[in-house]
Amino acid sequence: MSAPRLPPLNALRAFDAAARHQSMKAAAEELCVTPGAVSQLIKTLEQHLGVPLFVRVNRGILLTDAGKHYLPPIRNAFRQILDASARVAAPPASRVLTVGTTAFFASAWLIPRLNDFHARHPDIDLQIVTSNALTDFTRDGVDIAIRHGLGRYPGLQSEHLLTVEVVPVASAGLVATLGMPGGAQDLLRWPRVHDEGRKGWQLWFAAQGVEDAGMPRGPAFDDGSLLLKAVAAGQGMGLLPAAMVEDELAAGRLVRLADDAWLEEFGYYLVWPGRGPMKDKVQALRDWLRARGA
Repeated sequence: MSAPRLPPLNALRAFDAAARHQSMKAAAEELCVTPGAVSQLIKTLEQHLGVPLFVRVNRGILLTDAGKHYLPPIRNAFRQILDASARVAAPPASRVLTVGTTAFFASAWLIPRLNDFHARHPDIDLQIVTSNALTDFTRDGVDIAIRHGLGRYPGLQSEHLLTVEVVPVASAGLVATLGMPGGAQDLLRWPRVHDEGRKGWQLWFAAQGVEDAGMPRGPAFDDGSLLLKAVAAGQGMGLLPAAMVEDELAAGRLVRLADDAWLEEFGYYLVWPGRGPMKDKVQALRDWLRARGA
């Protein structure tokens, strides 16, 4: 015994559309065919089933009893096909772009400028993730990171974004103990708190004409906010972005030890994985950051 033949799919679609609209013309507009084509498809289905599905009344159509019983399972079948297709279909390209950075950079520089990025790239939704440690791109789901330092991250690509004013500061208590320095040379004897790479102070002393800054002894931190807390606790003098310490200086909790300085190499860097081509959405953020950073 041969298996029963399935009705033509196009005929079932025409039946469903005509039943919903109770109109051959409206069904034809939905399916982008002529009313005659819809009528012919339904006729084919009726011949396949051996029963009429519609009766023509005035300018419309009504379901027969057979049509009323046939319609619910057909609609349910279409719904199951749609659900199954949605489950196995490839997902659309993600609109979300995840950016890893420090809380200070996010609040002081990035967030005040986000309206401009959204206006230029309304199709990209930024997700900002703050962390004190350098991003693990394979684990954290971050697309690109912004970090402060010298831009030397083994196995990763980096690009200088911007340089900010840095200022040497110390707690008021430490200044009271050691006395206000007369110049950069006096600061050689002071305890230091370092950035993660322990290069900031060497660059600063070199910019002041002091070539031998000695060994970079003292604690180091991978985030400016932690470095600031260590300086405020009197653990040593620190080299920090001027914008980060302006409130502490105004309140007298920290003391400026020398003038602000611009250390070109010691700045904020874009960091991303060193493998494969850059995604379009990452490139869009990179181009925007470079333009704003300039």
